[in-house]
Order: sequence, then structure tokens, then C-alpha cells
Amino acid sequence: MAELTQNPKMAPKAILEMIKTPWALIVALLMAVALLDPDNWVDVVTFAAKALAHTGQYILFAVLLLSYLKATGAEVMVERAFEGRETRMILLAALFGGLAPFCSCEVIPFIAGLLALGAPLSAVMAFWLSSPLIDPPTLLITAGALGWPFAIGKAIAAVALGLFGGFTVRFLMRNGAFAQPLREYKPAGCCGCGPKQDDRPVWRFWQQPERRARFRSEFVHNGVFLLKWLALAYVLEALLVSYVPADLIARVVGGEGVVPIVIAALVGMPAYLNSYVAPPLLAGLMEQGMSAGAAMSFMVAGAVSSIPAMAAVWSLVRPRVFATYLGLGVSGAIVTGILFQTL
Repeated sequence: MAELTQNPKMAPKAILEMIKTPWALIVALLMAVALLDPDNWVDVVTFAAKALAHTGQYILFAVLLLSYLKATGAEVMVERAFEGRETRMILLAALFGGLAPFCSCEVIPFIAGLLALGAPLSAVMAFWLSSPLIDPPTLLITAGALGWPFAIGKAIAAVALGLFGGFTVRFLMRNGAFAQPLREYKPAGCCGCGPKQDDRPVWRFWQQPERRARFRSEFVHNGVFLLKWLALAYVLEALLVSYVPADLIARVVGGEGVVPIVIAALVGMPAYLNSYVAPPLLAGLMEQGMSAGAAMSFMVAGAVSSIPAMAAVWSLVRPRVFATYLGLGVSGAIVTGILFQTL
């Protein structure tokens, strides 16, 4: 507040930034319910609070795990997936894509560096398709909101989609496609993801002061990040359950056919719901009649074709590679939804 008083020109910008935070949106939504439907306010708050408390144990474990991976420098293990024979690279890239604790701005220079150094596009595509879908925190949060069968299904789908994309691109490249996949790339500033890591992870990170500091920083940053987005997600879920008619959801994306799964994938494409917000909202939609296959299709398509993911791909590769990325992601989402619903 002192800075705002000393520099009045900063006040509108600072206030705007505060309004754009998830906390401000949570307060605005709850105030709207209190004013428009005061009799239902307690039920909405209770629903959201109980759901958040249930997921709290998963949040704590996820934040501890992610902070540990960051403090030890485990990201360097991912680079080893891109060494050796192409088939081996595709297999390991699809697997490590679901384990890599990268933030969105770290992925861009990482992938650009791999392509510039000659890593095959097939392996890079496998990593790029699987990476947005799952990581350790997302797995735990999905399990807390939708159950372990759904979380495990999504993890399997991430690896399978990576393999599907990797081997498809390999086939296309052997027939002359994607000779020059990379645009001219100029590294931009990152969001402060951390210092350059050593060649090997340091598993006993607590023996080094700078790594202990990194662990504390990551724990606080990721803890606050997950808490605010999940709190917003559960408030939205409470509103969804309370005010959106169940028969409307059931008509659009309910039932056991293929059409609801395709619709869910197409709707999920442009919808930016990060992997921490999507599971609680899908839990609410499934309570209202959304089929499990449609929910899986929506989640996979939304993760692969979300605005940050598409921006990262577009910034690095040529339009044909970008179109292939989207096509593989959406078709993979539809197939995943059909298989998940069948099984």
C-alpha cells in the first residue's frame, strides 16, 4: 500500500492486477451468490470447503514431490530420453513427458534446444504431446477429484498419446515430411524458473544451502498456486452443481455414444482449463450427467490444445508441424475417450 501512496500512477495497474487474481474472482462469485441467492450461500461455501479439504492431502504431497524434484535438479534426467536409437527415444520421451516437472516457459527453450541439436521431431512430438497431460501433482489432484481409475487412465492416455504421435511423425518423416520443422528461434526471458542445473541430480539436496532455498521457494510458490486455483475450481464446481440443470448437461455430453465424446473434445480444444482446475469442474459435470468417456476426451483435448500449449508449439515449429500437433492431439483425445468409456 505504501508504494501505491507514493506513486499514484501505479495504483490503477496494481488494482487491476489484484482484480485479475483467482482470489478476487472467488470473492466476487461468493458475493454474487450472497446477494442474489442468500439462502444457498452456506451450501455453496460448504460444498467448496469440503471438496478443498478432501483434496488437501493430495495438494500437500504433490507440492512436496514437485519441490523435491525441482531442488534436486531432476529435470536433467529428461534429456537422457533423447539419446540413442529413434525408437528408444520415442518410448522414453513419451514416458518422461508425464514425469517432467517443467513449467510452461521451461519447455520452450528445452524443446528448441533439442530440435536445434538434431533430436528427431518424432521423439520431440512424443514428449510434447504427453507432457501437458500429466505430471505428479496433476496425477494426485485428478485422483482426489475424480478417483484413481480416472487418474491412472489419464496417465496411460498421456503415454499412449505420446507414442501415437511419435510413431506417426516418424512414419511421415520417412516419407519426406517435416524436413525443416523448426522456425528461427530466439530465446526470450523466462519466468524465473530457476538456475541452471548440474549434469546430474543431487538427491540429497538438503546438504547444499542453495538447493534448500530452492526447495522452500518452490514449496511456497507451488503451494499458493495450487491452493488458489483449486479453491476457484471448487467454487465453480459448487455453482455448477447448484445452478446448471442436470438434464442440460446430460443432453449435450451425456450418454454412451461416440457423439458426446467428439463434442467434448471439440469443446475442450479452445477451453483453457489448466490441469489443476479441470478435474474438479469435470467432477461437477459428471455429477450432472456427463459421461466418463466425454470427460476424459474433454480433459485430454483441453490439455494438449490449451492456449499456452499451442502458443509454445506455434512459437517454435512451422505451420505443418503445428497442424499435425493439433490433429494428433484432438484425434487422440477422441480415441482415448471412446476406449475409456468402453473399458
